[in-house]
Amino acid sequence: MGRIIFILFFLAAMNTLAQQTPFERSHKKETATYAEVIQHYQALAKTYPQAKLITYGPTDIGKPLHLLVLSRDKIFDPIEIKKQNKRVLLINNGIHPGEPEGIDASMMLARDLLKENKLPENVVICIIPVYNIDGILNRSSTSRANQNGPVAYGFRGNSKNYDLNRDFIKTDSKNSHSFQEIFNTWQPEIFVDTHTSNGADYQYTMTLIPTHKDKLQPVLSGYLTQTLLPALYKEMEKKGYEMIPYVNSIAETPDQGITGFLESPRYSTGYTTLHNTIGFMPETHMLKAYDKRVDATYKLLQTYIDVVLRDAKLIGENKKKADEAIALQQEFTVDWKLNKRDSSALMFKGYTAKQKPSEVSGLDRLYYDRNEPYTKEIKYWNTFEPSLTISKPIAYLIPQAWTKVVELLKLNRVKVQQLTKDAVIPVEMYYINDYKTANRPFEGHYLHTAVKVKPVLQNLPFYAGDYMVYVNQSTNRYIVETLEPQATDSFFNWNFFDAILGMKEHFSAYVFEDTAAELLKNDPALREKLEKEKAAKPEMAKDPGAQLDFIYKNSDYYEKTHTRYPIGRLLKDQHLTLK
Repeated sequence: MGRIIFILFFLAAMNTLAQQTPFERSHKKETATYAEVIQHYQALAKTYPQAKLITYGPTDIGKPLHLLVLSRDKIFDPIEIKKQNKRVLLINNGIHPGEPEGIDASMMLARDLLKENKLPENVVICIIPVYNIDGILNRSSTSRANQNGPVAYGFRGNSKNYDLNRDFIKTDSKNSHSFQEIFNTWQPEIFVDTHTSNGADYQYTMTLIPTHKDKLQPVLSGYLTQTLLPALYKEMEKKGYEMIPYVNSIAETPDQGITGFLESPRYSTGYTTLHNTIGFMPETHMLKAYDKRVDATYKLLQTYIDVVLRDAKLIGENKKKADEAIALQQEFTVDWKLNKRDSSALMFKGYTAKQKPSEVSGLDRLYYDRNEPYTKEIKYWNTFEPSLTISKPIAYLIPQAWTKVVELLKLNRVKVQQLTKDAVIPVEMYYINDYKTANRPFEGHYLHTAVKVKPVLQNLPFYAGDYMVYVNQSTNRYIVETLEPQATDSFFNWNFFDAILGMKEHFSAYVFEDTAAELLKNDPALREKLEKEKAAKPEMAKDPGAQLDFIYKNSDYYEKTHTRYPIGRLLKDQHLTLK
């Protein structure tokens, strides 16, 4: 009898051990490897019918992107879930695999919810175990020089050396394409992307970046600021992890004030904002012990589930109202600036910043004295205001040559139609009058900024197979903020259309001299225009080449497509045969 009891006890102990994560088995000092993460979720899906591990499209490393779906009712069809009016919470881990708290916390949270039968009734939880699979496979203990553990971890860049948290619009990686497939299939109301911070030292283990309130559709912004954020802060303080907004210092140290973080669409939560999804980037503090960082992340994810369950009906109603409002919205802000006049007082718990001689250079260096903690008010600037607002057209016309643009629109649930016959259509076309281009590449691109456009009404031929995108959809923000070239993360700024910036024809000066003389002789208005330009630019009067170039660019010989942005804006509706 004693032997049987021993065997049963041994088997129970082995089962408990088998369900432990590598983080737990290592006394909370190590993070799971990619193989261990997937094995853990495969075992959960095999053991519990409320869990399903789904594979989606490839990543740049050749492995599929996984999604664990936790559904109390064992319903794993996203269409059916929407019909049943359930909320979807999407948790993304390992976009930067050197910041792995979310990877380990989600493994334990999924197990505990299943094992303890605590899955929420009206909330389906979707977990991406590791987004940057490429990076987690590139494992070391040195790439995060400022971080306190774990023992080893992944790398920020993927196998093409992209930072995937800058790739949500340009979509250079297969990872981004597969993520967007997941996101637009499941259409979460709430999104959480787990991270670890860099920067100043302070007393908090967890900081938080929410989708910026000023960018959100007002119905969602009101719920975020008045209900959701207060609940998160209150509950986390109860659980022993008082939070603070992400410490984005205006100067070297946070005691001089911090600003809100304005995530443009290249970032995960900026991207989700385009779809009226409230997003969060929790950032644990890099210098806190790894076990505390994982525990804080676990408790925050648990809190999201509780609050989404509590407010499930309201969150669903808000999302529906926001989608309907965006479909009717006429004006869209495509660039923002910080309001430096408007600040609030924020109680901040930091460490005193001091200077001491560097043992490296002998010069003064910054350090934070943990023996001198402080609690004091600092300034918090968290209001952004529009710096550029665009009136939407009735529709955009996209020549079929620009296939990647169309593919990304379709991937993001944008309804795209095609012309069935050739037609000459009156449209507003932009000419790119000015722009700045980065001197060094950023994430594989020489990014454009400060774009200035000149709108011109033209009757242009479009052809059967060209695309029409009406701007009357719940995805209007994605449409406008990618297709308007002045938008911060437009396809134009990410170099999708750089071919239009180069001339394809020119002239030989010795031949064009005679043509230019004839043009000036027959066109007094052109001669007057040249003289005014010379008066405004005295150096031009001494530069015959510049004068010839001016005449060329103001004549019919100059190609009409040079610097013309190829996507037309339909300003007046007209009958077109579409499919």
